[in-house]
Amino acid sequence: MRLRTPFALLGAALLVLVGPPLLTPGSGPDTGTDIPGLRFMVPNTPGGGYDITARTAAKNAEEAGLTGGIEVFNLPGAGGTVGLTRLVGERGDGRIAMSMGLGVVGAVHTNKTARTLADTTPIARLTEEQDIVVVSKDSPYRTIQELLAAWKKDPGKLPVGGGSSPGGPDHLAPMLMARAAGIPPKDVNYVPFDGGGELLASILGSKVAFGVSGVGEYLDQIEAGELRLLAVTGAERVPGLDAPTLREAGLDTEFTNWRGIVAPPGLTDAERERLVTLVTKLHASPQWRESLKTHGWTDAFLPGEEFGAFLTEQNARVDTVLKELGL
Repeated sequence: MRLRTPFALLGAALLVLVGPPLLTPGSGPDTGTDIPGLRFMVPNTPGGGYDITARTAAKNAEEAGLTGGIEVFNLPGAGGTVGLTRLVGERGDGRIAMSMGLGVVGAVHTNKTARTLADTTPIARLTEEQDIVVVSKDSPYRTIQELLAAWKKDPGKLPVGGGSSPGGPDHLAPMLMARAAGIPPKDVNYVPFDGGGELLASILGSKVAFGVSGVGEYLDQIEAGELRLLAVTGAERVPGLDAPTLREAGLDTEFTNWRGIVAPPGLTDAERERLVTLVTKLHASPQWRESLKTHGWTDAFLPGEEFGAFLTEQNARVDTVLKELGL
């Protein structure tokens, strides 16, 4: 017994010494970011802005060693409010979050849903980006001025497509364009699609005269020559893209979109903090920084309660704009 005791103590000591290094980077409790079984819900179809954002964030978080595999799944419908209702129904589940943005804010208003973003747990705003005005490569409109001239003559005959329901960014942008061009917003023939993926097919097939979408969604098609870029909606031109701003085209308006992440209600402080910490460390990672450049996104990080205050402000702004437009 006297011989075995020292060996037992030595073995225990070795276990203590070698135990901690066996933890992989980003997977230990000290990092505050590992969430086993984490899922990202996308409330529209594959290929849209929410989808690209969620899949990029999931991939970058895994590459940065912040957490294990993140499942990304799509639950489209009603401009994102089907997903919103599902998310609110997951009350108390700290292993699910939803990619969202201005489009969901608008859809809540136009669809008059019972569930709103005030029912969720704000995690972070991630990005901001301009919208773009695009036509198919076979379109007769080669400049934004040519398009505007035809649009003013007969707005009803030139349908404009957007990857969001009324009240969303791809709807608000052309409505603000119309008002600045002297076209009554109610005369605009807006055709909504559930995400940029569905919209793209209609632009390429010339089922709509022009489309409005996020700059990061169609960069590949623009570079390949399948889409012709006519204008960007922000205050400044987008680096690397040969297109004027709306103001340069003579329209006194500008517009930008944003995207972020929310979680279900009823989370514990620890669950909420773990999600906020995960996204905060994702934001600081070189992988995410590179993705911002690749997709043409502007860094607009706003975590936790600050994002919550921003959501409240955006809700009021959308309500005001829709009333001003008579929509």
